[in-house]
Amino acid sequence: MALVLPALLCMASGLALVSIGWRRRVRLAADLPLRASIAVGYGIGVFSVVFFVARVGGTINLLALDLLVLAALLAVVFLARNFLGRNSAVLTFPPVREQLERPLWLDRILTAACAIALCAAIYSAVMRTLAHPYGDGWDAFAIWNLHARFLFRAGTHWRDGFSALIPWSHPDYPLLLPAAVAHFWTCLGHDDPRVPAVISFLFTFSAVTLLFSALSILRGRTAAMMGALALLTTPFFVEQGTSQYADVPLSFFVLATVAILCLHDYDSANGPPSHGLLLQAGLAAGFAAWTKNEGLLFLCAILVARFLILICDKSRRDPSRPFAQTASENWIALVVLVASVAPVLILIGWFKHSVVPASELFSDPATTFHKLLDPKRYWAILQWYAKGFLRFGHWLLIPGTLVLIGFYCAAGAKESRELAPGFRCARLALILTLAGYFAVYLITPYDIYWHLRFSLTRLLLQLWPSTIFLFFLAVELPQRNA
Repeated sequence: MALVLPALLCMASGLALVSIGWRRRVRLAADLPLRASIAVGYGIGVFSVVFFVARVGGTINLLALDLLVLAALLAVVFLARNFLGRNSAVLTFPPVREQLERPLWLDRILTAACAIALCAAIYSAVMRTLAHPYGDGWDAFAIWNLHARFLFRAGTHWRDGFSALIPWSHPDYPLLLPAAVAHFWTCLGHDDPRVPAVISFLFTFSAVTLLFSALSILRGRTAAMMGALALLTTPFFVEQGTSQYADVPLSFFVLATVAILCLHDYDSANGPPSHGLLLQAGLAAGFAAWTKNEGLLFLCAILVARFLILICDKSRRDPSRPFAQTASENWIALVVLVASVAPVLILIGWFKHSVVPASELFSDPATTFHKLLDPKRYWAILQWYAKGFLRFGHWLLIPGTLVLIGFYCAAGAKESRELAPGFRCARLALILTLAGYFAVYLITPYDIYWHLRFSLTRLLLQLWPSTIFLFFLAVELPQRNA
């Protein structure tokens, strides 16, 4: 019972944050699961930031600070709605793709398959959590929960947990997950292992809900069910989601960023542009950077991709489109996106500069340059990328990646004009992120084969939900008429 109030404050903070500037032109029934799933991640993110700021500032009354933050967020929501909502009409648009006929029996089979997959995934997650209450793997207790315990137990000496004397704990990793766990532990009064387990569970199934609801809005129920089914039947996703690592939480924020950007571009193509969703996409990308170092790489990738699409994609300036944005409006949108990630970037910058030791990746520039000139490292990484493409999901017989490729070839694809800018931006951002992973492997201070063996599958998993989302945005699927 001691966690009921903190949990309610966490969810309320997430709902308040996701409501800032959120103007969607869809029915409430389609919009509510989307906002609720995003609010789960946002609430945990807010709790982590609040706890970290409180720890740095020496604040004692954490509950009072939570209430103050919630009140401030509600005030911002109220002001934003009064400022943005008076002259905005809420409209309802159908899914992007024209609905086609499909047999009713196929709809029932997909619904039953999704229900069975969801029940099986929940059962597997619960059983794995009971079998490994402290996390399943080295990183769970040696990195994420260790950092959480230093933040919770060490008091004014919390910085000792991020010393260069324990390099194996990766002290430079961001603190969304450890600080959120420490926040709930502080409210509870002791370090209950159920807290990180529940947070991992919430991120795992919130990602599924987010994927389903976003696809339901943009592509209809068929694509939503098939997308959720593809994610739920990825064994490694459920395994990693209950391991208390930060990879699935990062995949959640990456997916939230990609989905919200696509929703923004769809809305902009069907009505007057609103920058509220760009603000939300920036918040999601910022929380991704606050989750893991790879999230910071993704944040840079999404900003670069958005800039490149802005200067290269002429479709947004097509005068034949009813709500085509001007060049100045596009630049303003980019500024809004950058401004929305600035607060988290400042927090991460201060953490990296003032708390943790320098990253070991760039500790020896001479060695780094030598590695960049070694062709054997390039070939080794390419080989592992190819193997990881087939192996990372831990499927029993046929790799899910091959199934999706076969399905894509059979169904075909047709790019939607409404989604073209957001889709291309997200696709380019994922490609740039993969290229960034490649560059990190080139200069890694560890043995390259060891590093690839124990990390590549998790890096690919970070992008897997977003890949499924983009796949079902592109593929042609029939819809049953309402």
